[in-house]
Amino acid sequence: MQYIDGGVCAAKGFSAAGIWCGVKANSSPAKKDLALIVAEVPCSAAGIFTKNRVKAAPVLFDIEQLKGGKARVIAANSKNANACAPEGMENARRMAAAAAAAAGVDVSEVVVSSTGVIGQRLNVEAIEKGLPEAAKALSASAQGSDDAANAIMTTDTVKKEFALETTVGGKTVRIGGIAKGSGMIHPNMGTMLCYITTDCAISSPMLKKALLAANALSFNRISVDGDTSTNDSCVVLASGLAGNAEITAEGADYAAFLEGFTALCIDLARSMAADGEGAKHLITCQIKGAKTVEQAEIIGKSVIGSSLTKAAIFGCDANWGRVLAAMGYSGEDFDPEQVDVAFASAAGRVEVCKDGRGLAFDEDLAKTVLTEKEVVIDVTMREGDASATCWGCDLTYDYVRINGDYRT
Repeated sequence: MQYIDGGVCAAKGFSAAGIWCGVKANSSPAKKDLALIVAEVPCSAAGIFTKNRVKAAPVLFDIEQLKGGKARVIAANSKNANACAPEGMENARRMAAAAAAAAGVDVSEVVVSSTGVIGQRLNVEAIEKGLPEAAKALSASAQGSDDAANAIMTTDTVKKEFALETTVGGKTVRIGGIAKGSGMIHPNMGTMLCYITTDCAISSPMLKKALLAANALSFNRISVDGDTSTNDSCVVLASGLAGNAEITAEGADYAAFLEGFTALCIDLARSMAADGEGAKHLITCQIKGAKTVEQAEIIGKSVIGSSLTKAAIFGCDANWGRVLAAMGYSGEDFDPEQVDVAFASAAGRVEVCKDGRGLAFDEDLAKTVLTEKEVVIDVTMREGDASATCWGCDLTYDYVRINGDYRT
């Protein structure tokens, strides 16, 4: 398995584009706001969506569209979420119809996504006008994926884009993805828009199985602020053009595909946590020695979701007591006197807690460790042999600034 360039255009059979169409009045043409991804052949498809009871119109539309396990076109806009909005479902359907016409496919093969401000009518007229332009700009090059990745960004400060290739059934298989996510990020799949393409030949049921499995180890283990969005969507398309024998059941080929697919999803998930609104640090929490993976995951999520722990990391303060407290209110049963805690980063490692009790440690070293971009909270429980890794970010002054006037 090796990483390559190309994002969603790395896999055979896919092209992408990103343009400005003016979804938001008076917005700058310098910021793209409409993305289009098109497959040259019909694809196996699968999707997972927000668990928020309040779902945006595009989410409800896509859930119905993907029931048959087939899709070929993805159209997505930023600047407006089309959630709780006037004419929401009608405009989602209009967007899909326009994308189908622009790409020359049946509307049944289209899924749509929106992200941005909630409660305002979607300027679907601008999207309808822009989609033919986006179709003309489609490119199978890395630039096409780059443009699409930039078009779906909202408060993101960097694009999220990865691609890799691996071997499945003796054939080279490519998997690529783009995502957006910076705020309203919380487990229950991670608040985001994410699109993944692959040229692996795999049936729709097995693709959905792989997506659920990879999601459990990636998007479902990140948190920025504890808010689950109305628009979470992750859609994967498989063109089958790699030439491998179609994966229709578990086995060596499925395992090889799942390994690469999961690695890509983890990269995308980490990039969203690292780019949390206002964030200065990526927090990686490693829970080891738990009774079960479920226990390790629940405790890890509690730690990365703790506002006090996040604030401590922002201040480069090795306040391990906040870690232990977050573990304690996770709802999981464990022995606090069997817990060790350490902080680590590229600058070193400092042990701060042993058997649930504080250790004397070098405060200067601890501050140096916590100053790095990625900080690891390393927790050993000595309850069993299960482990889990979760990702979050620190809580900064800028988070409040960004969200204090997000709508206005």
